Amino acid sequence: MTFARSYHLSDLDMLPRMPAWVTSARAETLEDVAFLSGAALNHLYLVLGHEEVPQALLRDRLALHAAEACMAFSGRPVRAGELRDTVHLLRSGDLPGPAGETYLAWRRAAERLVSIKALGRAMPTLEPGQIAAWLDAGKGAPVTRAAMALEAVRREAPRTEVAGLILADAALAQALGWDHLVPLLATGLKRADLRKQGDDLRFACHRALIASAVEAVRLSTDLARRAAHLKAVAPKLRAKASGEAVEMFLTCDAIAPSALPLPDRAARRLCDRLVDLGAVRELTGRDTFRLYGV
Repeated sequence: MTFARSYHLSDLDMLPRMPAWVTSARAETLEDVAFLSGAALNHLYLVLGHEEVPQALLRDRLALHAAEACMAFSGRPVRAGELRDTVHLLRSGDLPGPAGETYLAWRRAAERLVSIKALGRAMPTLEPGQIAAWLDAGKGAPVTRAAMALEAVRREAPRTEVAGLILADAALAQALGWDHLVPLLATGLKRADLRKQGDDLRFACHRALIASAVEAVRLSTDLARRAAHLKAVAPKLRAKASGEAVEMFLTCDAIAPSALPLPDRAARRLCDRLVDLGAVRELTGRDTFRLYGV
């Protein structure tokens, strides 16, 4: 894998910024909040259309945040670092536990083209027919469809907040014509919002999407800059399979050296080299069992 194009700061400055009126306006009616969420989602769509944005990496990072939010909803808060450890340090035969299952569900839902099959892989306890029925529970505008999907899941399976939020984001993605699910609603909703129905839930979803779209745009810009720097330093790496390793960093939130296509010692040296070059960060602060990410 080669990274022939180098991005300059001026390239990344071309990423459109969220208009200030979207974040500063106060929406008190359903009509007002719907207008603002539509503007925020459209702006996010424009940002995601730029090739500088590492979309797979962005979705994986947003999946981590969504899993963190879901664990807070469940009354068992788990920080992002703990979620990373739960999944990335699993050994063959280990059970991920509730936190790990939540994180894996979000990652699997976001990593593949949105479809019944992909969602079934993310939530293997659900029947494909049930997934399809919940996805089609809503009609009308995209956010309305997302809210109605969430409400349908919460009504028929009250203890499945994670499934409801994943399917709501999937319904939103399908309605917007996006190829992939982008984890948005979980990080913007509050725990009390999950008990709402009808227009109250729609209002909460619109409000949540304004906040989460703003954060996703900010994160997109940050990751675009970091990815550009990683691509710029890639030619300096001499290790075999370093191109494959760089590609993994450009698509995954966190990587353990043992997951890289290199011998253990060479993988650790490569990670240390990338840290020295400012291209990746060590995410755990530990001396052993380290994780690295852009």
